[in-house]
Amino acid sequence: MPRLPQVTREAVKEELRAVFDEVSAGPGGVGTGPMSVLKNSPEMARRAIPLFNYVRNESSLSQKVRELAMLTTARANDCPYIWNAHVALGRQAGLSDELVDALRDKRPLPRLADDEAAVVNMGTEFFTTHRVSQETFDLALRLFGPQGLVELTTLMGYYAMLAFNANAVDLGLPHSLTEPGLPV
Repeated sequence: MPRLPQVTREAVKEELRAVFDEVSAGPGGVGTGPMSVLKNSPEMARRAIPLFNYVRNESSLSQKVRELAMLTTARANDCPYIWNAHVALGRQAGLSDELVDALRDKRPLPRLADDEAAVVNMGTEFFTTHRVSQETFDLALRLFGPQGLVELTTLMGYYAMLAFNANAVDLGLPHSLTEPGLPV
């Protein structure tokens, strides 16, 4: 049970209701996911949504790379909501069952393609040490170029912010689960 009730139009200040209506027409509607938490501050949500749309749907990175970045971030932040919202999408985008299951269960990872290694290593190193090694940086730069490297970093940072909100209010899991839950 989330620690914040689902925000409603009536719960926000009257002068922010038009903004609330605008953001509620966007990702997740009023919904119950991490984006819905941001709607407790309608103006902040309004400003965050364009970045969300870009890193989530329009980035120069492949769908497979984006989904792996989201899963790596969810795992590093022990965020069951984001993990379960993206695990099936990651598999559909081409992530192997062996990789997804090992990442979920914190087991040794199978042999990774270079793009997968770049994503997992960037996330793991940054979320563990708050830095990225030169070797990992160089691999990501070679594979994704400067634009892709910055987009990957920003995507992980954005999803870390969503994970922080989801975990802070204890969103738990999405309503429909098709995969085993994230052990935390």
